[in-house]
Amino acid sequence: HDLNYIGLSGALHYASPAGNIPQTPPTLLGDIGGGALYLVIGILSGLLRVKETGEGSVVDAAIVDGSAHMMNLWMSMQETGSVEMKRGQSLLDGPHWSRCYICSDGKYISVQCLEPKFYSIFLETLGIDKDPLFQSQHEKDQWGAQIDYLNRIFKKKPQAYWVNRFSDLDACVAPILDPKEAESDPHMKSRKIWARENGYLMASPAPRFDNNKPKTLQPEAIVDKRDIVSNWT
Repeated sequence: HDLNYIGLSGALHYASPAGNIPQTPPTLLGDIGGGALYLVIGILSGLLRVKETGEGSVVDAAIVDGSAHMMNLWMSMQETGSVEMKRGQSLLDGPHWSRCYICSDGKYISVQCLEPKFYSIFLETLGIDKDPLFQSQHEKDQWGAQIDYLNRIFKKKPQAYWVNRFSDLDACVAPILDPKEAESDPHMKSRKIWARENGYLMASPAPRFDNNKPKTLQPEAIVDKRDIVSNWT
């Protein structure tokens, strides 16, 4: 449930303007997802072709191509009626069980309990499993009222309370952490996802390999910006 794990990793924190609930983070879909990763895939494929045939390739990796291609899993759900062109009406962008909620301390919690078994645990934990308003998970005309109700519930307690309340439960609920908080999270810490480079917080290299530990490369020399500017004239 990506809303949960990008929230837990620290990636969701900078997703929206201050005061708004977090949404999909900037740069991940375009620059990184649709651009850099597709370019790397293209380069690696080209290297394999050289190895097999001795011929090179021109890699055309456009960000618009990659960012659109990443939507294919989502767009494939049109057949089942799970995706609408109107925002807030699709399976994962409109329901009360697939969004972020603000807590009493101004921090956020992510909820994405799609499967009925997780949704049931979510409702039971909040004590609203018998509430008539929540007997239907997929009635779009009820989503607005359900969201308002859950907004009121989550605003009553701080984030830490909700983290503890849903701890060790399969309800698909996770806190939205900033990168510094994520650095100290037990799960993130055990995987060493965040590291300090020259005093600055940076994500560790990924993916990882069992026989090789990737290193973070540093610039060999610091370039004086005045030298760069002088070359423009």
